Order: sequence, then structure tokens, then C-alpha cells
Amino acid sequence: MYWYRAARWLYQKKIPVLPGLITYWIRFIYAAFIPHTAEIGAGTKLGYGGLGVVIHKDAKVGQDCLISQEVTIGGTGTQLGVPTIGNRVKIGAGAKILGPVSIGDEAVIGANAVVLDDVPSYTVVGGIPARVLHPKPQTDVVDD
Repeated sequence: MYWYRAARWLYQKKIPVLPGLITYWIRFIYAAFIPHTAEIGAGTKLGYGGLGVVIHKDAKVGQDCLISQEVTIGGTGTQLGVPTIGNRVKIGAGAKILGPVSIGDEAVIGANAVVLDDVPSYTVVGGIPARVLHPKPQTDVVDD
């Protein structure tokens, strides 16, 4: 994520050429496409150094997310729009999140799931196509 953050900072400062070169450096070293134009929140981590991760250039990823290896966050090729990922979302290895979908805060996407529809907050989804397996318990709720 260090290289992405450096490229993103240069891009936001409107410094030409360098952000694109860093994006290609990431692609070459990590076999991943993490473009400097994608909005990735602070604290987001990539499992195994982001190996094989592909993120659409217009995608939005929230804060404190965990994106495992071989994850694709992108378009479908037939629909306009790209995914928007909420905060504290965990995405399992090999998952595909495709099209103009919204993933709610603290959702969990199972390994190898193919997400084509919106995912509510605090929910666990899995399968091909992904479906709700069960609501995730909210950990910040206090019982009196």
C-alpha cells in the first residue's frame, strides 16, 4: 500500500507521469493492478502484499478494509458503474466484486464469491453468485 499511497499523493498534487510509472511498478513487482485513481481508504490492507489484486480505476474502497490475494473489484463490461466498498469490509481470497454494487460497512465476502448485487452492512455473503449466508453480529452493540 505504500507505493499506492505515494502514487495517489502525487496524483492529487497533479504531478504528471510519476503516478502512472508507480502504478506500472506495482503491476510488475506484485502482479497486481492498483491504480492511483482508485480511492482506497486509510488503514486498508492487502493480503500477501496484494498479489494478484485487480481494482478498477474508478472504484472506491473504505477505511480499514482487508482485501485478500487474487481479488477483483471492477466492472462487468456490460454495465456502467463500479463497486463501492464500505468501511471495515473483509474480502476473502479470490472473490470477485463486479458492477455497480455497494458493499455495506463491516460486511464479509467469502473466498471465491462472485458478488453481483448489493450487500447490506453487517452481513456475510458467499457462493456463486453470492448470497447472504447470515447476518454478521454487530460487535459494537452493548447489552444492558
